[in-house]
Amino acid sequence: MKATSKIAIFDTTLRDGEQAAGTRLGSRDKITLARQLARLKVDIIEAGFPASSPDDFESVRRIALEIKGPIICALSRAVPEDIDACGRALAKAARPRIHTGIGVSDIHIMGKFRDDRYGKTLAGKKAKLIAIAVESVKRARKCVDDVQFYAEDAGRAEASYLFQMLEAVIDAGATVVNIPDTTGYTVPEQYGALIAGIRENVPNIARAVISVHCHDDLGLAVANSLAGVRNGARQVEGTINGIGERAGNAALEEVVMGLRTRADYYGKTTSIDPKEFFRTSRMVADMLGMPVPANKAVIGTNAFAHSSGIHVDGFLKDRQTYEIMMPADVGFTESRVVLTARTGRAGLRSRLEKLGYELTKPELDTMYQRFLAVADKKQEVLDEDLAALVHDELPPVEQAYKLEYLHCYSGTTAIPTATVRLQMKGKTVEGASIGDGPVDAVYKAIASLTATKAKLLRYDIRAVTGGTEAMGEVTVHLEIGARHVMGRGASTDVIEASAKAYVDGLNRLG
Repeated sequence: MKATSKIAIFDTTLRDGEQAAGTRLGSRDKITLARQLARLKVDIIEAGFPASSPDDFESVRRIALEIKGPIICALSRAVPEDIDACGRALAKAARPRIHTGIGVSDIHIMGKFRDDRYGKTLAGKKAKLIAIAVESVKRARKCVDDVQFYAEDAGRAEASYLFQMLEAVIDAGATVVNIPDTTGYTVPEQYGALIAGIRENVPNIARAVISVHCHDDLGLAVANSLAGVRNGARQVEGTINGIGERAGNAALEEVVMGLRTRADYYGKTTSIDPKEFFRTSRMVADMLGMPVPANKAVIGTNAFAHSSGIHVDGFLKDRQTYEIMMPADVGFTESRVVLTARTGRAGLRSRLEKLGYELTKPELDTMYQRFLAVADKKQEVLDEDLAALVHDELPPVEQAYKLEYLHCYSGTTAIPTATVRLQMKGKTVEGASIGDGPVDAVYKAIASLTATKAKLLRYDIRAVTGGTEAMGEVTVHLEIGARHVMGRGASTDVIEASAKAYVDGLNRLG
């Protein structure tokens, strides 16, 4: 490997991060997040899995076309059709990369490739998978010059077989080899030793970059990633806020600030602009409906808060007594930009752009009217309110149903009743229902009007900002058959926010 102090940061928020249960990003949201990731200055954006759906293909294609700066990467299985889809989706990218791979642990091989066409014995299957991996890398190299290979479940693989697989794919043209701890099984000493073993036992490893991709099932994703860096990895993969499948991925903000804060120990740098972490974190949390825990390292609201008397006294005398980072280093600020009903369109547009949202003129006009309505009720509209309004007013999916009117009657001695008027496929329909509470009554009325039978799996409500005039944001998880979606709605009226969230979910179910 080339001797370097630079660690490449590979962001997979748009691909692996979106696999978190109950989350789904529309094409518009993905473009917005990709722009913000470019501002954060990540080196590689894994934009999606083009072969998984037409929507994902289109998202990758648009990101490849519109986002400049980072390498744009697309995922595929070791399947010809997947690889070809990546090639088409990345055709307009200035710096394209295809990320293909296959399982390498005995558990994956015997579980996912049990069919006799892959071989009748474990040894036979292993030989066959190496051949498939080599052909996949060669096919990908016909589409792009930069090919990354993932050895899935490398953390539980037989080391000698992993070394053999990596040597073969590097000879076939792989420029990056990804060593995933797919199930979060390893511990730092073990994972670090695995990376060191690859450097020592794969003869042609100097021709490729070693990348680490760790999951957080045991809470060790960041620690394992940093152990990989200590042992020769020069690319780290992860997601913003550590979101992802099951317990999630390595949190990139923690990896980067770990390298930055302990540069004395790791001796490595990144190209990341850490001042963009706070904004990026809140954008991801807002779009996926996954609030950042207050005690989250680096970017949680309590990350720089002090309450213990001894801590406060020490902090006031010298900040370094109890803080190893400055809040401003990761984008925290004590000042807030406040917008009011007197703010014009130009001021609103400027603030939205600073938050990472680029709107067309018709979209800005729509947003401005909603902004004025909220400003009249709240007097002050904060950044968090704007983010909620963008997703509420400019939904990422086609609106088959739209809430036009809502009236609820409820009280300690009254039967909760809701009257709802919807615009539904070009027609206006109205109906009423009773329920256990006002939200239940609203949902029953909407379900009756739309003739849908979505199962409500989860209902969450949170105040977007503080105070009695705060915007309320509701997220709901709906399910019909095997389809599971998340709907969102925002309003200063929580019942209206609840109705909008339910309607949004139904629109996403399509």
